Amino acid sequence: MGKVKTRLAKTIGNEKALQVYLRLLAHTHNITKELSCEKFIFYADTIHIADLWETNRFKKRTQKGDDLGERMRNAFKRLFAEGYTHIQIIGSDCYELTPEIILAGFEKGEDHDIVIGPTVDGGYYLLGMKAPFKDLFTNKRWSTDSVFTDTMEDIRTSAFSSYTLPVLRDVDEEKDIGFMYT
Repeated sequence: MGKVKTRLAKTIGNEKALQVYLRLLAHTHNITKELSCEKFIFYADTIHIADLWETNRFKKRTQKGDDLGERMRNAFKRLFAEGYTHIQIIGSDCYELTPEIILAGFEKGEDHDIVIGPTVDGGYYLLGMKAPFKDLFTNKRWSTDSVFTDTMEDIRTSAFSSYTLPVLRDVDEEKDIGFMYT
């Protein structure tokens, strides 16, 4: 315990933070399980075979990298190397995310190089690409309110086109969990 939702755990404790995390995972599972695309779960350390993520619906991999940016860049890099295109990464901490928004990301990704779903707190809940753009993951202060702005600046100074999905709330701190229980 104490490895998930660490910012949240600072104010509500490890046990409650774990409960919030498990609820967010269940939500993410429920909104993705029926999507008709190949789905991957990237585990922090060890792949768990008998867990929420059924092996007949989700392919399992481990994350590689020292920070969030490096782990995301490596996930994209690996899947592009395996031949995938129109790749989207979503987090597991956005209770407002729906299958329709994910599908809209894929649809908009047909006409745009990058699709991004910003969060109220300045981050993003979804990032989609149809070609590698490694600079999106460098020179960022992860888990801060500048991540989305800095990412959009990188996109603006590149040759890549982008589409922005609706702004949603994610759960990082105690003030963010109220809407989950309404």
